[in-house]
Parts: sequence; structure tokens; C-alpha cells
Amino acid sequence: MPTIKIPTPLRAYTGGKAEVSVNGETVGAALADLLSQYPELRQHLYNGETLRNFVNIFIGEEDIRYRDGLDTPLEPNDSLRIIPSIAGGAIELIAPESVELSHDEIRRYSRHLIMPEVGIQGQRKLKRSSVLLIGTGGLGSPLALYLTAAGIGRLGLVDYDVVDETNLQRQVIHYTSDVGKPKLESAAAKLSDINPYILIEKHNTPLTSANALEIMRNYDVIIDGTDNFPTRYLVNDACVLLGKPNVYGSIFRFEGQLSVFYAKEGPCYRCLFPEPPPPGLVPSCAEGGVLGILPGTIGTLQATEAIKLILGIGQPLIGRMLLYDALSMTFDTIRLRKNPNCPVCGPNPSITTLIDYEEFCGVPAHDRSDYKEKNVQHNVRSISVHDLKARLDAGAQVVILDVREPHEWEISAIEGSLRIPKGQVVARAAEIPRDVEVVVQCKSGVRSRDAILMLQQLGFTNLVNLAGGINAWAREIDPSLPIY
Repeated sequence: MPTIKIPTPLRAYTGGKAEVSVNGETVGAALADLLSQYPELRQHLYNGETLRNFVNIFIGEEDIRYRDGLDTPLEPNDSLRIIPSIAGGAIELIAPESVELSHDEIRRYSRHLIMPEVGIQGQRKLKRSSVLLIGTGGLGSPLALYLTAAGIGRLGLVDYDVVDETNLQRQVIHYTSDVGKPKLESAAAKLSDINPYILIEKHNTPLTSANALEIMRNYDVIIDGTDNFPTRYLVNDACVLLGKPNVYGSIFRFEGQLSVFYAKEGPCYRCLFPEPPPPGLVPSCAEGGVLGILPGTIGTLQATEAIKLILGIGQPLIGRMLLYDALSMTFDTIRLRKNPNCPVCGPNPSITTLIDYEEFCGVPAHDRSDYKEKNVQHNVRSISVHDLKARLDAGAQVVILDVREPHEWEISAIEGSLRIPKGQVVARAAEIPRDVEVVVQCKSGVRSRDAILMLQQLGFTNLVNLAGGINAWAREIDPSLPIY
């Protein structure tokens, strides 16, 4: 009997199962059987009767798009894998000439120099190279630390956020004493102490369509350490337009993805994911969580791929994607192909300049965007925690709908709230009153907004979003509740 491996973001809809046995002689029949067992998966996999563009199905290492699609026949022991989007050989990028190593550097890098695959010439390549790291958070922390220690000559950092306590569980370049400081300043101080022989360049700005090409064009290798879809597509398209390799990594809960997208020699990110998922369908790490050690694993592997590209050794992950599952402690590799109809790297591209990626993805690229503006943009009414408290104190008839996951309710909750996880609000819509005002609440206001948009499609007109979520309630109304 064939099986289908379920990625972490979708396991909430399969009762937590990581693998499901199905009946069917074709991929389409197997998916139909999966949906008969777990109907709530349909909205995540299909748009009507068509498989969504941000969902890919693999049999072993093979993408079904390059076989017979949903009509691809199955053998009884075949294992299918659903690959959703989550926020070749060696190439010679750097010549070793024109830089020398000091005696102090030779001693520092001696463990590299005694390896024939690196040696003096390879270390000179590293010193002459330049790498742009986009983000100094979960993935960016191990990336920056190890690239600095390895002797990358010029390391550019793009970030404009500040260190928050919630970062410290996984962003190991930042310390408790750094809370409240700009991440760039925090990271640069550590990196300069690790290796004073390299140049750290700080770009304290959001990466946007207006500045991406100017910032990125002066670096040899671009590394994507972002956590949102607009910036991910922006980085991909800019790398294609500039002819730069893009070392990609993404993480969610217990799973990670890793690849090298280099349009000169293989596919780009859009070849695999032509378009992003609809807003709210795939949660971010801030909403869904991430195992603290996971970015260390994936970020270190990204650093490895960048160093291989610079040295011109080994087989970079061009045309392949590495999939990591920390729970089963497995690494799997799937093969990727260049899409001849790709709108950015195909022979007849329709994207020849950078576009508005927030509009393309339907979500803001930066968490620090004004929250009220997001609600207005999505036609969602909001209420502040102070206004909600005043209404409750006045005895107004208000229902609070908490759409977080059950394990989050154990952390903190507003007493008396109706609790339905976001993934179940459509199926359980009958439990939600329509004749009184319903204030929808999550951790920070993002999932609750998405839940409102889904319920509005069912005709609900009495829904209001709690701006800032339960964290704002804990911060401003009830300090006895923890903030997480």
C-alpha cells in the first residue's frame, strides 16, 4: 500500500501523523484517498480541482510534474512526499590571486591549510570572497559565526530589527545583555571579536525592491536567512537578475529545507514554487514555533554550501534540495529541475525587473510594519486591548474567540474565551455566534486576522480582531499572564 509523508505544517490536519497509508494506483487517486481521510487538507493542497502551485509532490527523488503529474502510476510500496513552500557540480566563483595571508592568519587558519581541498590557495579564495547574509536571526546566527571564523574576507549583514527576549532561544549570536539593541550592532560586535581580519559591512535597512540590486550586486554569494515569503521571492529574483548564487534555507518547527538556487547552472526558487501560498495558510516561526537547535543545523549547512561554492569543491546542492526532519533524525534529498516556463529564469521571462513582493505575496515582508495598516488593508476591524477591557468592565455582550493551538492555551488564556484552533474554525463555524460581537484573538494578531478572513467568506460580519493578541493583553492589561 502506498504511503504519503506529511510535512510538519500539515500534520495538524492529520491528527499529528507524519505518514499516512493510502489506496490508489495513481498519484491523483492516492491524494483523493488522503483527502477522504482528512478533508481539512483540501484547502491546503488544492485550488478547486487543481493542485496548488506552491505544493509539490515527489515520488522518491522525482517531481511528478516531470512524469505524468497526477496520472503518474504508483507501485504498492511507493512513498509520496508533499513538499510545500515554508516562510551540479562545483563552480568557480573566486580566483585566489591578489591577496596574501599574514603569519597570524596562517596560524589562525592552519586547520584549513593542511587540508588539500583548501590549502593556501583555497584560504586566499575565502579571504578574497564576499558574502551577503540577509538576516541575523535564527539562520543568520550560525551562518555569521562560522563564515566569520572560516575567514570570509568581506561579510555583509542585512537586518534592521532589534534583539528581543524571544530571539534568545535560537539566535545564538545575541545575548541577554543585547536585548533592545539593534541586531546588526549585537552581531557585528561578536563577529569582530571572533575574527578581526575580516571586514563586516552593516546594512541597517529592510531589503526592498528599491535597494536589493544595489546592495546585492557587490557580493559573490547571497545567503537567504529570511523568514517571510516576500523577501524570499525578492532575494530569488534579484539573484537571478544579477547572476548570483542563492544559498537557501528555511525552517519550521522540527523540519528544515536547504538548497542552492543558481539560475546559471540549475533551477531557481520560482522553478519549484512559482507562487506563494495564500496569506495565513503557512504560519511563520513566530506563529507555529521552531525547535531552538534547528536553525543551528540548517544554518551551519548553509555556511557549508557557501564555502563549497567559494572554494569550488564538492557538489553544491544545485538542482537538489535537502530535507531534514529532526524528530526522525533523517536527511532526504530530492531532485529539482529547471522549469522552462519559469517567469524569471526561463528562456522567455516575464519578470525582468523587481516587482512589488508584498503585493505579490499578499502579506507584509517586515514584522515591524504598522499593524493597524495591515488590518485596514485586509478589511478587518480591530480593537485595542484597552477598549476590549473597557467593554468587558461595562458588561457589554462580547465573545472572545481564541484561535491559538491547544498547547498555547496552557501557556496563557483569557478567562471565559471560546477556544477553537485556527485550522478548525471553518469546520466548527456553527459553534461561533453570529448575533453578538466576537473578538478574535491569537498570540499577536496575525492568525486571528487570517481566521476572520476565512470566516468572512462564510458570511460572518460580527468579527473584530484583537490588536496585538494575548501578548498585548498580558503586557498592558493582565501582567500576571506570561508573554511568549
